[in-house]
Amino acid sequence: MTNTTEATQPLWPAVLVVLAGIVAAMHVGKVAPAIPILRAQLDVSLVQAGWLLSLSQMAGMLTAVFVGMFADGFGLRRSVLWGLVLLGLLSGLAGLTTSAPQLLLMRAIEGAAILMIIVPAPALLRSLVAPDRLSTAMGFWGTFMPTGTATAMLLGPVLMAHFGWATWWETLGAIALLMALLFNMGVPRAAVAVAFAGARPPAANLQRLRLVWRTPQVWRVALAFACYSGQWLVIIGFLPTLLQTGGMSAGLAGTIAAIASAVNIVGNIAGGRLLQKGVPSQRVLGIAFATMAAGAFVVFGAPSDTPLIVKLVAVLMFSGVGGMIPGSLFSLAVRAAPTEDTASTALGWTTQMSLLGQFSMPPIAAALATAHGSWGLTWVVTISLCLIGILLTRQPTARV
Repeated sequence: MTNTTEATQPLWPAVLVVLAGIVAAMHVGKVAPAIPILRAQLDVSLVQAGWLLSLSQMAGMLTAVFVGMFADGFGLRRSVLWGLVLLGLLSGLAGLTTSAPQLLLMRAIEGAAILMIIVPAPALLRSLVAPDRLSTAMGFWGTFMPTGTATAMLLGPVLMAHFGWATWWETLGAIALLMALLFNMGVPRAAVAVAFAGARPPAANLQRLRLVWRTPQVWRVALAFACYSGQWLVIIGFLPTLLQTGGMSAGLAGTIAAIASAVNIVGNIAGGRLLQKGVPSQRVLGIAFATMAAGAFVVFGAPSDTPLIVKLVAVLMFSGVGGMIPGSLFSLAVRAAPTEDTASTALGWTTQMSLLGQFSMPPIAAALATAHGSWGLTWVVTISLCLIGILLTRQPTARV
């Protein structure tokens, strides 16, 4: 691909890529406001609820790097488009399930469709924007998860209160299909032609994967992303349940959780802009991880008589300042790739580690809370992840 092609691309296709990610994130976030209802109607346990939060990440946890490897052969645009179509159909079918095991199975399959959207999307954006705007574009891409989850947490309680959880699932399925139609119309095939003619042979793909795996910078970025994403999903995903356990209404709990998720957007954009202005990534990421550690301690480790407003402010700090991490790490993942033609693979591996964090942490946190009888020890896990994230990002991550 040429810089001329990138520079002359209109803004709208890139916006549609971000919107596709937001729709996928709505399906990630649709479970959180539904947990109390699912526990009552389908007899879903707390640990099963943790798996419902994380199972959408299972396919990505196992295969994201391979999607990054072979996306050029299949087509970045085609992958996102078919992911939206499959997600719409699967969500509609999931609304017909009548038991927790059935819902868990459908949730796992949905994860494959979500994977087809969010893994190729950063590389697709890379083909749609000029190189000097890449950090800003990745910052906006980093907003897809908080924007989607915030929207789901805001709309879910309202819709479920009137029509039930199944209608909520089916509505989101219809939104995904509508997004597929808009994406197909607005992202022209010619604008995202792959840089190298034809699909690479398997040997070349494996060689690029080995090259990425031998690059410490990519590993540091990827593992730091796992440290961030896992704990963010734990706090934001279980926040409606925590608030309702304390006597708050479902609608108000969903609204507060949506706000907590939405403030993450500001941090995502800010992280990308700060990097573009030359602020060292270690400083941005260190501040963000330290703030997340402090916020998590107040939420889970503070005395039980701590005023609710204090804990809510801590949640906003956790999500808002912590939001500087994804945009920064997406940008660094591209820069950390050992060669130009391994950027998609590096992005795939980074996404895979991010999804590993999202897959593993909610069930671990739920199991810990169940064993302990409360959420009181959760802060130990989150602060440990923050410290690991700080250590991983202390060294430069960009290739020279």
